[in-house]
Amino acid sequence: MQTRFTLAQLADPDISAANDILRSCVHCGFCLPACPTYALLGDERDGPRGRIYLIKEMLEEDRAATPTDVTHIDRCLSCMSCMTACPSGVNYMHLVDIARERMADAPSRSAGGRAVRALLSRVLPWPRRFRAALALGALARPFARLLPWPLRRMVEMMPRRAASGTATAPGVYPADGARRFRVALLAGCVQQALAPAINAATIRLLTRLGCEVVVAEGAGCCGALDHHMGRGGAARGLARGNVRAWLAAAEQAGGLDAILVNASGCGTMVKDYGFLLRGGGDAAAAGRVSALARDISEFLAERDLIGPNVQPLARPIRVAWQAPCSLQHGQRVTAAPRDLLAACGFAVTEPADAHLCCGSAGTYNILQPEIADRLRRRKQAALAATTPDVVASGNIGCIAQLSVDAAWPVVHVVELLDWATGGPRPASLGDARPRRPGRKRDGGKDGGSAAWKT
Repeated sequence: MQTRFTLAQLADPDISAANDILRSCVHCGFCLPACPTYALLGDERDGPRGRIYLIKEMLEEDRAATPTDVTHIDRCLSCMSCMTACPSGVNYMHLVDIARERMADAPSRSAGGRAVRALLSRVLPWPRRFRAALALGALARPFARLLPWPLRRMVEMMPRRAASGTATAPGVYPADGARRFRVALLAGCVQQALAPAINAATIRLLTRLGCEVVVAEGAGCCGALDHHMGRGGAARGLARGNVRAWLAAAEQAGGLDAILVNASGCGTMVKDYGFLLRGGGDAAAAGRVSALARDISEFLAERDLIGPNVQPLARPIRVAWQAPCSLQHGQRVTAAPRDLLAACGFAVTEPADAHLCCGSAGTYNILQPEIADRLRRRKQAALAATTPDVVASGNIGCIAQLSVDAAWPVVHVVELLDWATGGPRPASLGDARPRRPGRKRDGGKDGGSAAWKT
């Protein structure tokens, strides 16, 4: 694709990066069938190729985003399925994030839309604030229909019951027995409020397998939520704080073998810190952190840690693996979670169109609720066709999204791995049990199966 940037424009590092990305696109259209919003809406501007043209025109003309730009670029999930499909290697993720930062405060975006984004930025990345918001949401639930749509959507999406467990405290969690590896764990933000049991299961599993786990003081939100809303300054500030915290941990005795992330959306972000902080004084340090970053499933598979520790299941459990977009497209980690579950004795299935997004996409299910709900229902129907006993994923956003009207428990893959290697049964399974051979299921919502039969 030819571009028309001036030399003065190309002096801007973001424009220079966008120019390189744009020129790599041959507008072949292979990305279109891979795009969930194009598949739903059928509008060229709601597919990657159309959005690339909108971004190109906005940047070349050095103008504010128009209402059309805002509408169609905001509808992008950043699922990165187009990048997996692209034969030319177009880095659409970087391009759309550059555009989003340019259009974050566009006059064509409504004041209400800007206010909602500012509220999300001030609450979600901060676990204490988010837990307080969850408590307020529980009080507001009976009056949700009286609230303006963004607040109503937030309240409706909040869990009806507070999650059990406490936030992950900074500190060092020693290995059981001889230390084999020393790893840092990103405790995260939203996950600490919505599902603290995931971090607890992760630490139990890792320490049981001989890992010393460091939850670094000063490490917090990865910055992805701000980054994908165009709030680049806030995202870079959070990233720099994490880089400093992890490198301080790496300088301690034993160093770090890896920086582990158990929320794949966060993992994709951390692995991209080298690009996010490019050109500044933090660039080399950020690159070092990105090189150490691993998804929890990726690390366990690379080190072959699970196999010798498996405790046989009493009965086979059928697990539908829902691959988060940020894991399969953003990090290109595909086989590891399935292989780990299979090694633990679970019968692993995958839904049709596994490459398509469930509609979570960070804050997307709040900001674009209609499209997000359509994508969720489609994903749940595909999962139901696999007749699962339980659905497993690797990202808190997907877990929260798929738990809405779910007919089966939805858990993090690490909770099942912890259970299979001697840890406690995941609390989110409740009283459910795997069905006995030959027993039929009742229908559930959205065409899903009923809860496990006893």
